[in-house]
Formats: sequence, structure tokens, C-alpha cells
Amino acid sequence: MLLFVAVALLSACAAAPPRTVVFVCEHGAAKSVLAAAYLNRMADERGLAVRAVARGADPQPNPSARTVEGLRADGLPAPAVPPEPLTASDVRAAARLVVFDCREPTMVALSRMGACWDDVPAVGDGYPRARDGIRARVDGLLAELSR
Repeated sequence: MLLFVAVALLSACAAAPPRTVVFVCEHGAAKSVLAAAYLNRMADERGLAVRAVARGADPQPNPSARTVEGLRADGLPAPAVPPEPLTASDVRAAARLVVFDCREPTMVALSRMGACWDDVPAVGDGYPRARDGIRARVDGLLAELSR
């Protein structure tokens, strides 16, 4: 009987949909893309049922070239779709909403809806610095979500 209960619990856990983290940067092309890629990789490595998506408050037509080059160099997939705008359904479905650069005019309203990560360097100021700052923040977020 105990074995049956354990199998049922494991099946229920395996069937549970992953929690979603929505990262939002102004153009949906750099910081949010980088954060989503690293969260997805790190969550997979830790066996966590967490997935991330990147969104933009005012999306530009294409992902940042520096971000795409950096992700590929890091062995991560580059985005296959153009940056997408943040939608109400994204916000409703999010276990967490993380907003970059909350003091920017297009981001101020969003900053009240989630966590603000204002201390991450711009990808344009150096991909390694931005990546390392984002990875450290993502590591802390995943530790929090795994509790």
C-alpha cells in the first residue's frame, strides 16, 4: 500500500506543470533573453520544474546581436522568435515576474508588479559582466523557488 501511495505522489509531481518566471526588459532583446536562457538551463540542471520566458515592455524587432552571440558562445540556444510583448496572460501565469531597469520610463509601471533587478549591467557594456550578474541573481531566485 505504501508503495502505491509513493508512486501516486511521484506521478502527481511529475504531471504538475512547471512554474513560470517571466523576465521583462525594455526591448525584450537582451537582459530578459539572457535571464530566461540561464534560468532554464540552471533549472534543468537542478531538476526543478521551473521555466522562464523573456518579454519586452516595448519589444524591438530582433534579439540583441551581442546577446545571441554570447548565448551561442556559452552553449545556450539563441532565441528562435522575435522579442514578444508582455501580456496580461503572461502576468497572470507567472509564478514570478522579474523586471529589469525599473527606473526607465517604460518600466516604472511594471516595477510595481514584480521584483526589480536594477543592478545588472547592460549587455552593451559587456556581455560577460551582464551574464555573470544575471547568473548570480538567477541562482538566488532558483534557490528561493526550490524551498
